[in-house]
Amino acid sequence: MDETLDKLGEMIAGALPGSVSDHRVAHGELTISANADDIVKVVTFLRDDERCQFWSIIDVTAVDWPGRERRFDVVYHFLSPKQNLRIRLKIEVDETTPVPSIIGVFPGANWFEREAYDLYGVLFTGHPDMRRLLTDYGFEGHPLRKDFPLTGFVEVRYDDEQKRVVYEPVRLAQEFRNFDFLSPWEGPNYVLPGDEKAGDGKGG
Repeated sequence: MDETLDKLGEMIAGALPGSVSDHRVAHGELTISANADDIVKVVTFLRDDERCQFWSIIDVTAVDWPGRERRFDVVYHFLSPKQNLRIRLKIEVDETTPVPSIIGVFPGANWFEREAYDLYGVLFTGHPDMRRLLTDYGFEGHPLRKDFPLTGFVEVRYDDEQKRVVYEPVRLAQEFRNFDFLSPWEGPNYVLPGDEKAGDGKGG
């Protein structure tokens, strides 16, 4: 299988010089690295070429590498029912450079691209409806970036007095709670329920 995938990767790289920069096979999976500007050209080739026939889009997502100049890997997964093969396509982009949308080639990428924008902040040009998908209206930031705080920025609740949903800064109430981590065998300075019998000499 690895040999078949390696030959497929070589064929794709040879057919798209300048657009495909690398290919590798690992753990029985073929990964193609491409230039972001040529993404539409590459996915069109993967769909239409008779040696590929990757007709089915599985997913579009991203990976955040905050220490890298081109911070994000945008990752596409495709399936070829005809060849019974899967392929992963990766491009690198920074925070400000938009990626061409592939909706014209794979209409099913619509919500995947919106999700990548919502959760990572990757913008797609040519997308007909580039809105958030999973977070609420007015949400600040992108939750799957590695520098996004684990607690978020705001909390949402329904205020019965105002009869509406209100947004408030996150309050870390746990910091002010008093926890006693001592077990009964380590001698807390109070009597636990049931232990009052232990000191009267009548305990069993």
